[in-house]
Amino acid sequence: MATELDAVEGRIFTTADFALELGGTLPQCHVAYETCGRLNAAGDNAILITHGYTSSAHAAGRYAPGKAARGVPRDQPGWWDALIGPDKAIDTQRYFVVGANALGSAHGSSGPNTIDPRTGKPYGPTFPEVTLQDSVRAQKLLLDSLGVKRLHAVAGPSMGGFQAFQWAVTFPDFMRGIVATVTAPKMRGGLEPIEALTKQLSTDPNWNDGWYYDKGGIAKVLAEIRYDTLVQYGQRELLAPTIPDPAARETAIRAAAKTWAENYDGHSLVALRKAISRFDITGDYAKIRARVLYVIAPNDRLFPGSIGPGFAADMRRAGIDITYVELVTDKGHLASHADADQWAPMLRAFLQRLDKAASW
Repeated sequence: MATELDAVEGRIFTTADFALELGGTLPQCHVAYETCGRLNAAGDNAILITHGYTSSAHAAGRYAPGKAARGVPRDQPGWWDALIGPDKAIDTQRYFVVGANALGSAHGSSGPNTIDPRTGKPYGPTFPEVTLQDSVRAQKLLLDSLGVKRLHAVAGPSMGGFQAFQWAVTFPDFMRGIVATVTAPKMRGGLEPIEALTKQLSTDPNWNDGWYYDKGGIAKVLAEIRYDTLVQYGQRELLAPTIPDPAARETAIRAAAKTWAENYDGHSLVALRKAISRFDITGDYAKIRARVLYVIAPNDRLFPGSIGPGFAADMRRAGIDITYVELVTDKGHLASHADADQWAPMLRAFLQRLDKAASW
């Protein structure tokens, strides 16, 4: 039986005059997405995959020639490929899997590097402020267009976990469960202030008051930012087993940062940072009806193990059916990817438990 996905296609869903939570409208709202598996006749076997801060909708498989999403290398496997596919924890022989790109991102959904139809140029620094609730509402329109009547689950790491929690609050009757990993039901402190991020971006020689699109981009400063992010996420620990030499590891991380910087957009970093800085659904636990699988990596520097039990206890007190898991890992914020094999059985069991839940 096949265990890999081939010929995945990056696609775009578009809707007109999309009103934003904080005001303003996107004349054309694009949501980049990919699908695996087949939707059943009832339209209720779909699992939505939501991504982390700088990632994309490419969660599983490999692209067909010429079908890669914007800014994603064609030969790059999906970031949760270890979990999604035939016979894997999220079994595409059983579930219809939809990966969706958040608004504000640089990988095909409406964002600063997409064209403003009113000017014919990239939005750049004029892109309106978006929230994670905006992304969730746009994803709902996408799912409606695909014929999805109910979701089996919403699953994602980091900012993807934020979106999963937001889904459970915004559309509480639309899914059986959510899977939130290396994340929390609210944004924590510790992020570099948005003003400092913008100031750092402006140090690139091609900045041009934020209109760098015809100046060759700002890959130089983006590579520096990405390097620091990868180190914070735990990339050194991730590479240590295969690259034992510290100098060689640094070279590999620098190379990965350079490749990423050539495909990402600086204004997307700002747009999504603003969106996640506002995220907090801890006052809305009473709205959640979905079952929750909440997975934490104790040494995650962004969402450490010290915060998990408190959030889990609060959700239980609010009547939420929650399964809380702490991984045994040194991979930090990358653990749900890098140690996928460790928690895949828990994910599979959780999804099967949802199968056995009361009918809609």
